[in-house]
Order: sequence, then structure tokens, then C-alpha cells
Amino acid sequence: MNIPARSHISRAAFEALKGQEIGVSDWFTVTQAQIDAFADCTHDHQYIHVDPEAAAKSPFGTTIAHGFLTLSLLSAMVYQMPAIEGVVMGVNYGFNKIRFVSPVRVNSRVRARFVLVDFTEVRPGEIQYTLAVTVEIDGQDKPALVAEWLSRRYFEGDSA
Repeated sequence: MNIPARSHISRAAFEALKGQEIGVSDWFTVTQAQIDAFADCTHDHQYIHVDPEAAAKSPFGTTIAHGFLTLSLLSAMVYQMPAIEGVVMGVNYGFNKIRFVSPVRVNSRVRARFVLVDFTEVRPGEIQYTLAVTVEIDGQDKPALVAEWLSRRYFEGDSA
């Protein structure tokens, strides 16, 4: 996975993007090797994920990625969005909602669209923002997932 360096913008410029799409990630191909590795990590070896022969007889016609695997790809996808200057640490704060709309079949390509929904100063040096995220599947009308993702960012000292 080759993730290009992202641009850095000021806090004010980032906050001014509220209500707008802040970017679209590159396409990521979901391979059987990734699905198998995720199954090993999570101990979720349901046949629809790891057994191509049995999955071929399922309604999906092939193996599919775990919904949580697709969700976890957001971490790589968001690294392609603008970063806020002066941030020394970022953490996932959670999700207001997540819906797994369509299955991601093996070897499908997915990408994410990010809209900045909210931006709040929690305290000096700490902000929280909310991203509306849609993960698209190449060639399909319905997305893989939609989510409302909360992130916290921390600045050195009081420079927020």
C-alpha cells in the first residue's frame, strides 16, 4: 500500500471546511490475503470470508471482506486527507453511527469520501471533529459503508 504524503493546512483553514468534502482517498484493493490475515487477527473465520469454495455457493458468490476490515481501512484512507498543522497526536474517539450497506467482495476496490461535519475545541490544545464517511465500491451504486467518525487532535502546549 503506497500512501502519498498528505498536505498540511492551518487549523483555521481546516475548520473553514466544515460542511464540505475534504477529500477522496485513492482506491484500495481488498485481497484474499488481507481478508485471511484479518480473520486470523479477529478469530472470525466464518466461511463467507475465508473459504472461497463454500462462499461461491453463498448469496455473495465469492468471499467477502469482514465489515470491520473495511472499517479499519479508514485509518489508511484518512492519511490522504489534509492534516492540521501543529498536531502532535491524533486518536480515534469513536463513531456516532456505522452502517455496513453492501458487502465488499474479494478483489474489489474501495475508497472513502470524507466530509467535515463538525469541529469543536474540547479545551486549549485539544480539538474534536466529526467526519461523515462513505466507503465506495468501484463499479457499484451502493456504498460498502457509511459512518460518522469522531477524531481528537492534540497540539503541543496551547497552540490549538
